[in-house]
Amino acid sequence: MSFSFSSPEASSASYPLAQYGWDQGWEAEFAPYAQRGLLSGRVVRVDRGQCDVVTAGGVIRADTALVTPHDPLRVICTGDWAAVDADGDPRFVRAYLPRRTAFVRSTSSSRSEGQILAANVDHAIIAVSLAVELDLGRIERFLALGWESGALPLVVLTKADLVDDPAVLAHLVDDVQAAAPGVQVLAVSSATGEGIEVLSAVLSGGTSVLLGVSGAGKSTLANALLGDEVMEVQAIRDADGKGRHTTTTRNLLAMPGGGVLIDTPGLRGVGLWDAEVGVGQVFSEIERLAGGCRFHDCAHVSEPGCAVLAAVEDGSLPVRRLESYRKLLRENQRIVAKTDARLRSEILRDWKRKGAEGRAAMEAKRGRIR
Repeated sequence: MSFSFSSPEASSASYPLAQYGWDQGWEAEFAPYAQRGLLSGRVVRVDRGQCDVVTAGGVIRADTALVTPHDPLRVICTGDWAAVDADGDPRFVRAYLPRRTAFVRSTSSSRSEGQILAANVDHAIIAVSLAVELDLGRIERFLALGWESGALPLVVLTKADLVDDPAVLAHLVDDVQAAAPGVQVLAVSSATGEGIEVLSAVLSGGTSVLLGVSGAGKSTLANALLGDEVMEVQAIRDADGKGRHTTTTRNLLAMPGGGVLIDTPGLRGVGLWDAEVGVGQVFSEIERLAGGCRFHDCAHVSEPGCAVLAAVEDGSLPVRRLESYRKLLRENQRIVAKTDARLRSEILRDWKRKGAEGRAAMEAKRGRIR
């Protein structure tokens, strides 16, 4: 894959990498490496121990062996700002600058390791296809990771041209908006161009990562945003609307209207990774209601004076939202517990306490029966 490089019209003298997100803050962070004669650049692609880094002089290939630790969250990633050898064969990435944001999910590994998908992103674009039935639970899961990353999530409903009735399309947008409080939801069509100009304007001021399952239309959307057939597009199965992984690596590319885009392979699984804050942000209405519960540690299951359950009863809070909230919190707690011995002990004590209370209640009940 080739990467275009051209000097931006503004700030080119001070920051020749401005179109890729370089600013005064990065300049200050990089100063110690500049004194060592290293080049600054942004990682635009990582593949098998090597990476492509865009520098002021163009794109160079560098070896990542010197910055590949055992911790999977500290490996170099697309979107990182790197310090690279000025010359030599091979060239090496000597370090990368501290990340401002990072999009992390848990792997499908039994070891429950985290996997970093993109670094230093401002917008997390969650692509959702309108060619298949909406999965609001999956959208909430993506949003939790998006909020946790430090980026601003954005839901993009692709293939809007497949929905003939404007009223139906508006209803679908409303459904997603209800599951994504505080998040902008846009319906777009890469085929007709609907919504693409608005989306480009939203993304023009920073770095965006494009996320979604296979068949969501990410590569087609990326091409529409980039104004060129940069990403290969695969046909989608009519039976279930799914596709194969068109994108196999994470690629960072400059958009013609400003900003940069990181395209990612389709995600089969979207596991949470220490995303309690993100979950709370997705379900902000439940978090607000919880403030009115009688008990500060209310689990919103059967406790008296629970404001959350009261909202479910009066219909102001959908049951589906509460069930999804509980599910994601439980999953996140399990993930964190696998790497946090203290939390594991607390969970075990809580299980034992609840078990003892349950047994005591059963014994009391039996005593009354006698």
